[in-house]
Amino acid sequence: MPAEARAPRLSAVLITRDAQAHLRECLASLSFCDEIVVLDSGSRDATLELAREFGARVHETADWPGFGAQKNRAAALARGDWILSIDADEVVTPELRAEIQAVLAAPAATAYALPRRSSFCGHWMRHGGWWPDYVTRLFRAGRARFSDDRVHERLIVDGTIARLRAPLLHYTYDTLEQALDKLNRYSTLGAEQAHARGRRATPLTAVLRGAWAFFRTYVLQRGFLDGRAGLMLASYNAHGTYYRYLKLWLLGRRSASKQ
Repeated sequence: MPAEARAPRLSAVLITRDAQAHLRECLASLSFCDEIVVLDSGSRDATLELAREFGARVHETADWPGFGAQKNRAAALARGDWILSIDADEVVTPELRAEIQAVLAAPAATAYALPRRSSFCGHWMRHGGWWPDYVTRLFRAGRARFSDDRVHERLIVDGTIARLRAPLLHYTYDTLEQALDKLNRYSTLGAEQAHARGRRATPLTAVLRGAWAFFRTYVLQRGFLDGRAGLMLASYNAHGTYYRYLKLWLLGRRSASKQ
């Protein structure tokens, strides 16, 4: 049947590694998609078993090129006309599902940004830059690709981007231990990425950038309205920024000592 005579096929695409915590709820929310594609990079928990239980096409890679490149690999495996790129700790709400189905019946844009509502250590955040946190995740196949950034990748779209209204739920961190572990990993990746691009920093840079991150999250983005959770989030953002720039400074010193 010609593409214009049938409803467009939708592929849900995930990259995973030890992602069992919220994967069942994530995959269950994708039942309206025509296919689910999972690209795994060495899971040792029940991730692969859960993916197959929900009928996903599972592929595995031995290496890890970074988030952007891995998401592009996963998107290349999709067979649909449209791609919904989603993380294993995200859940499509019934309202978002209905909205996606409606726009795909008569698409008016090349890609769509979804408002993401995130939880921080069990608290659903409404301020501090976490709501509405628009992420462009729904796009026409072949008309968009993720940047090659190892972390904090973005979708580069050849065409127009529209916004949806219904929320995508994001279970960011269940515990403070998870948050601190991710802070350490992401600050290292961010520092390495910045260093590779020729950026440099000093300890003072780290302090000032960290202080600004706290002020922006807690005051300008009204994180204080989320009470104690808002204070925790602002402090978390400040520490993540501080350590990213401090690690960038240390990478610069290490490079200079080798010259």
